[in-house]
Amino acid sequence: MKSPQHHERTFATVRAWLDEADHVLITAGSGLSAAAGYDYGDQARFRELFPALHRLGLRSRYLVGVPLPPALLWGYWAVHIDDIRFAAALNPLYQRLHTLIGDRDHWVMTSNVDALFARNGFDPDRIYAPQGDYGRYQCTTPCTRSTYDTEPLVKRLLASFDPASGAITDPAALPRCPDCGGDVEINVRTGPEFIDDPYLPAAGRLHEWLNALPATSRLLILELGAGFNTPGVIRLPGENLTRHLPGARLVRVNPEHPETPADLAGRALPVATGADHLIGALDRPTPHHLNLR
Repeated sequence: MKSPQHHERTFATVRAWLDEADHVLITAGSGLSAAAGYDYGDQARFRELFPALHRLGLRSRYLVGVPLPPALLWGYWAVHIDDIRFAAALNPLYQRLHTLIGDRDHWVMTSNVDALFARNGFDPDRIYAPQGDYGRYQCTTPCTRSTYDTEPLVKRLLASFDPASGAITDPAALPRCPDCGGDVEINVRTGPEFIDDPYLPAAGRLHEWLNALPATSRLLILELGAGFNTPGVIRLPGENLTRHLPGARLVRVNPEHPETPADLAGRALPVATGADHLIGALDRPTPHHLNLR
């Protein structure tokens, strides 16, 4: 186990790298939202929100591949998306992160589909979410490249949601594709049918931003809570970008998988803690004896 002094020195190094950065690319995975209170594996919260599904033996929001009747499936989606995506309250952890970044030139790339960055002050035009957004849904086939606003759908579903059974009671409320009348699904990446068109403009802007950076730019890649569920989305691109830009540095914050490649020694810093602990530490003044600047 690392000593408190080791963690303090690591946090001081992150603070120094952030202060020295000309540009910041925040890359984030599910660990950041879990640290912010949106933990898909939280069994107590699952039982509170989905008692009917809990009685069926389900224990978490990781329902990919679980066959459910449409009335139960869309009851789940309505409650889940309303809780995760459309909750009105600001999130303190994302707010603190936004304050830490301040007016530095920055971008966000996240595998999260909850829009918590945009909902907490980050510029929506500088957020790339390649895995999709709970705020959109699409034809399952798909018959068209169009996607549709989820919010009115969720409101309609909740109006006929029965908490006791966990089901949508009005069959007419169940969604159909506005174009072909077929099945629909939430616009998140689960297979080749995923429509990524809404996210491609942001991908292009991020690519342009990165290409415009001189090779010697002091870019800090701040990776928060990205594991190995989809390493090709967050972890590997961050490593490759650090290799490509000699002036770049990578901070990898992950309590279970903080390891960084050996060839990036000196420019990649593993931080074996949760995003909430790091952000909390950066909020505090660096102890004088650890000031690295």
